Amino acid sequence: MSVPDYVQCAEDHQTLLVVVQPIGIVPEESFFRIYKRISAVSQVNVRDSQRVLYIRYRHHYPPENNEWGDFQTHRKVVGLITITDCSSAKDWPQTFEKFHLQKEMYGSTLYDSRLFVFGLQGEIAEQPRTDVAFYPSYDECETVEKRIEDFIESLFIVLESKRLDRATDKSGDKIPLLCVPFEKKDFVGLDTDSSLLLGLKRHYKKRCQGRMRKHVGDLCLQAGMLQDSLVHYHMAVELLRSVNDFLWLGAALEGLCSASVIYHYPGGTGGKVGSRRAQGGSLSAEAGNRHRPGAQEVLIDPGALTSNGINADTSAEIGRAKNCLSPEDIIDKYKEAISYYGKYKNAGVIELEACVKAVRVLAIQKRSMEASEFLQNAVYINLRQLSEEEKIQRYSILSELYERIGFHRKSAFFKRIAAMQCAAPSIPEPGWRACYKLLLETLPGYSLSLDPKDFSKGTHRGWAAVQMRLLHELVYASRRMGNPALCVRHLSFLLQTMLDFLSDQEKKDVTQSLESYTAKCPGTMEFITLPDGLKLPPVPFTKLPIVRSVKLLNLPTSLRPHKMKSLLGQNVSAKSPFIYSPIIAHSRGEERNKKIDFQWVQGDVCEVQLMVYNPMPFELRVENMGLLTTGVEFESLPAALSLPAESGLYPVTLVGVPQTTGQITVNGYHTSVFGVFSDCLLDNLPGVKTNGCTVEVIPALPRLQISTSLPRSAHTLQPSSGDEISTNVSVQLYNGETQQLIIKLENIGTEPLEKLEVTAKMVNTKEKLYGDFLSWKLEDTLSQFPLKPGKIATFTVNIKVKLDFSCQENLLQDLSDDGISVSGLPLSSPFRQVVKPRVETKPINPQESSKVGDFSHVKTLEAILNFKYSGGPGHVEGYYRNLSLGLHVEVEPSVFFTRVSTLPATSTRQCHLLLDVFNSTEHELTISARNNEDLILHAGECQRMAIQVDKFSFESFPESPADGTQFANAKQLEEERQQAKGLEINSKLDICWKIPSLKREGEASVEGVLNQLVLEHLQLAPLQWDILVDGKLCDCDIVVDCKVGDPVPLEVKLTNWSKHSVGPFALTVTPYQDYQNGVHNYELQDAITFVGSNTFYIDSVKPTKDSVYFGALLFLYTGDFYLNIKFHEDNCSRELPLSWFCLPSVHIRAMEPTVPTKL
Repeated sequence: MSVPDYVQCAEDHQTLLVVVQPIGIVPEESFFRIYKRISAVSQVNVRDSQRVLYIRYRHHYPPENNEWGDFQTHRKVVGLITITDCSSAKDWPQTFEKFHLQKEMYGSTLYDSRLFVFGLQGEIAEQPRTDVAFYPSYDECETVEKRIEDFIESLFIVLESKRLDRATDKSGDKIPLLCVPFEKKDFVGLDTDSSLLLGLKRHYKKRCQGRMRKHVGDLCLQAGMLQDSLVHYHMAVELLRSVNDFLWLGAALEGLCSASVIYHYPGGTGGKVGSRRAQGGSLSAEAGNRHRPGAQEVLIDPGALTSNGINADTSAEIGRAKNCLSPEDIIDKYKEAISYYGKYKNAGVIELEACVKAVRVLAIQKRSMEASEFLQNAVYINLRQLSEEEKIQRYSILSELYERIGFHRKSAFFKRIAAMQCAAPSIPEPGWRACYKLLLETLPGYSLSLDPKDFSKGTHRGWAAVQMRLLHELVYASRRMGNPALCVRHLSFLLQTMLDFLSDQEKKDVTQSLESYTAKCPGTMEFITLPDGLKLPPVPFTKLPIVRSVKLLNLPTSLRPHKMKSLLGQNVSAKSPFIYSPIIAHSRGEERNKKIDFQWVQGDVCEVQLMVYNPMPFELRVENMGLLTTGVEFESLPAALSLPAESGLYPVTLVGVPQTTGQITVNGYHTSVFGVFSDCLLDNLPGVKTNGCTVEVIPALPRLQISTSLPRSAHTLQPSSGDEISTNVSVQLYNGETQQLIIKLENIGTEPLEKLEVTAKMVNTKEKLYGDFLSWKLEDTLSQFPLKPGKIATFTVNIKVKLDFSCQENLLQDLSDDGISVSGLPLSSPFRQVVKPRVETKPINPQESSKVGDFSHVKTLEAILNFKYSGGPGHVEGYYRNLSLGLHVEVEPSVFFTRVSTLPATSTRQCHLLLDVFNSTEHELTISARNNEDLILHAGECQRMAIQVDKFSFESFPESPADGTQFANAKQLEEERQQAKGLEINSKLDICWKIPSLKREGEASVEGVLNQLVLEHLQLAPLQWDILVDGKLCDCDIVVDCKVGDPVPLEVKLTNWSKHSVGPFALTVTPYQDYQNGVHNYELQDAITFVGSNTFYIDSVKPTKDSVYFGALLFLYTGDFYLNIKFHEDNCSRELPLSWFCLPSVHIRAMEPTVPTKL
């Protein structure tokens, strides 16, 4: 026997072999359709008996194997079924002749045969025949199964008769010697009747008896008599062992093992779908007429067995024959039988099949190591020169058996050998498709899967070197199949999953091969479906490049949307009636884990930053890299990048534009590397850090761009709020200077700009500012709104810098140290000389010279202009944007007021303000005040200027609280009062400076210069005294003319502007003459007389009320006279300050009366 049957199992020993073959030209599809129906009838109950016949069908069986039918009867073809097409009666004789020729091929062993004819109708088809069945077509053949059952019953009759004939003990008859084909030549011419060979005759007889016993055991097993077969096998073993007939002894032992296996494992050992009914099972008569699955299609349920494979149901053990081998003995007997087979070179096929059967039994018993020993023996069994197809079958079966015992890698090894055998050089037409299919089946054995997701979790499993070799073979087989898409898919898989195990040179080689394939067939993300239905998943290049983090970026500060705050605040849920709820807070916390706390805007470019690196030893070009999103319509703007070799972490920013509103989720990114398009999902990227993937897209908003008339600043403002400044501009001004900042507002978006609010705030300044630093009129700009896309509006801001003009080093000195202070002057002293502005140039004292740098110190002012604007759909939803303009102003000192003092003027309602002015610039400077001449100051020069000013009434400003408990508030209130007084004084002075060479000018403010003492000197007394002579108000240089001899009316009017009632007062009017040499003459009793008393008594005057007192003077001589008014010192006058009793000087000129001219 030269052709092994690798699918044989132990239970096949009880089957009858039936060959089903076509005659003539029969469509393959039709043949196998009928063959399937025939092979389904594989188990038939014998009528009037509890025995069951099992049939094994084959559509191809080598005739030389049939010659071993006496050695093992299950190898003998006992039935022949032929199928043919015959459409006309003329073809019938020829068809029937072919049927007889086919029978002659197996004629020596056939029990019975049948011919199924399809398509023939008429008289021939109507003739009743037992060996021929006629059917109109392949679709009209309902009785095929019934005829097969009848055919099997006829086989049983012949089988039973042969069994009875051989089993009957006929001691008188000569027992024939059963031989295998290669033994027949050894017994030719042997005379067994000679007396000279008595010993040989006895030996020969035992051999004949032993072989016949073994043969009868086979027949009993086929006839369904398991117990009888065990008995005959045991007897055969004893007889054959005694004569050392090893080949047949091995067959007897194998038969004994098969019978025991059938008993212990009624489900079978073949491992295929189906079920085999146990021996002795009762079947009803109706069930006996039904066909059942064959023995070769049996699959035992592992759950119904114990660890050694024996049926756990002990009730079946009650009727167990004592001749049945135990499961352990079965394997021992198999080993012994195989060892006997191994003694014969021509029994290699028998030995190989016995090993296969033993392995199947051991697989049921879960004894994998012993099964591997049998398989290892089967590998080294030397058969004749096998064909390539037989080699493929042999290695495939070895692979299947190794798989059954759990040796997956060994199974994959032999399956790979079978695959390579399909494409052996000796084959004229290599079967690359079969090779590819077998290679795919080896993948699980090498812990290899074609799904890249299996390689993204945990450590690498399997031998990477072997896996890479296998993948290369898959690529080669795919190329020989003419399928470049498969080549690209497998090469991509190799590069993606085995990247860590490839050397630098291998990486270059693989990528070069991949690029050559993708030039013809680019790699896609589509599933590839193979002819057998297997689908190859796509292979995204998640390692080319490797992504370590994904971060959704907020919009730039100037483009970030802000929600208008509601009454309860922005973060309060509108769905809850409570301002705060821990349940709501908890749910929000979970939501933040999924959703990012900023928003994107419809129509604006949004960014996602990836940190990537290139693991390749050469430059990696990544093309068409963009974002994968879901949720809203998103226009991804692909990018192309080139990463240097082994670059390390490298930031890559991917951008896109959301076209609609709602929730958008960034699921991953897509790339094109080496011609392979990849969709890389974040869920499949282990170890990737992300700040969240879902963000809200709000409706579109306008975009505002600003440009200014000032140059950009190199200084970047850092506001304390953390907001970023989009644009920074800078300007250099002198202290007191004013400049216009013209801002152009351009709508560069697609939505109209409808709303605009402008605010300003100072940043990080310690300098005290006077007045408004920034001022504007927004109405002029808003008149140009709504601002359509592409349009420009102008906005003007006035920058006015007024810092402190005082020189702090000299301001604290005593104002009376130069002898020109008014603090020591008497209240009633007339000061008739007009004080002119006195030019006094002083060198800076040594103490001040060390601080010259302070005069030229440049101060810095920083402010932020914030533009809050909105429009379009976003405005309807309550969103707006902020755009900030940073303003950096460097303030250089212009002039300093190094000293300030006051001098009284000729009028009690005026005084002179003396200012020492220092020019701290490097240019010539002119300074002027209202109604004053310009004062020219050279660089670094200090001069004094005097300004005559009217005293001020500060009654409109709040007084300091009398209660000192609120110290902080009182101090703050006093500062505000003093600042307000300084502002009013400065507005009246109108001090300005000019630098003609630079054509620059500005103001000089005294707001920070005036101290409390100066303010008191500049303040009108709360008690206002008015003296009228002859109805004329006397003050300053006013001279009242009167006639000698005429009484002159004198009025003294007191107006109380204080908050309290004052008085009573008493004052005396004393006239005198001033000789202008320091001598005053008060002895004027003969020159002046009072009409009435020269003393005025003033009653109490309430607040805001006045009181007028009258008197008269009579001048007796001509001349210039002055009136000195003195207050009587009493309790009322002592309680009030002296400055409240400052009365104006009175100058009266008495002239001769006019004598009328007589005509």
